[in-house]
Amino acid sequence: MILIESVLGNAGDPEWAPRLAGGTVDPLPLDHWEAQKNRFRKKTAGGVEVAVSLDRGAFLRDGDVLLWDESERRAVVARISLRDVMVIHLDALTGAGVEIALRTCIELGHALGNQHWPALMKGTRVFVPLTVDRKVMASVMNTHRFEGIRYEFVPGSEVVPYLAPHESRRLFGGAEGPVHSHAHERYAVFDAATGRTYGRPPVHARPHSHGDADPSP
Repeated sequence: MILIESVLGNAGDPEWAPRLAGGTVDPLPLDHWEAQKNRFRKKTAGGVEVAVSLDRGAFLRDGDVLLWDESERRAVVARISLRDVMVIHLDALTGAGVEIALRTCIELGHALGNQHWPALMKGTRVFVPLTVDRKVMASVMNTHRFEGIRYEFVPGSEVVPYLAPHESRRLFGGAEGPVHSHAHERYAVFDAATGRTYGRPPVHARPHSHGDADPSP
């Protein structure tokens, strides 16, 4: 068993990307729940058992380099599966009357809260991580028949570049990948004064009819 007490870097860092490309990577597969733990034991894809013991408050992110053997040029790298995200588009409400827009947003907030679904709003988009099967979430949305609202399901990896670090932690519990590193800087800019993130939208909205029980990404 190999004890890992710190993270060496991330696969997205300039100094690690070429090193890993010329070596052998043994992935340590984790889901987003496991990645929120700072102490656990698990085997890598290659069968190596590791014991992760990080400082309190430290969590793994996708691409974190946990072990590097220079002589064998072999690395253990965390590979974290992020949950999908339901993206709710409210842009059509900007052209509706104030009363309709307010009522719809209040009804949407009540519906999400009633299901105990965490949500994050940015501009005219609401991001809701999948905490249940997408068919269940689609059924809730279709049942309420919200006026002027479109939604879709997308991979969490497509949403991460559009979010600031604290927003990613709210959606994924710290498992979002190297948003604190150069990868985040390439895709989004966080304005600390306004609290907004400016970058490319992660998805292009496609309308769903109220009868669709399981919309496709």
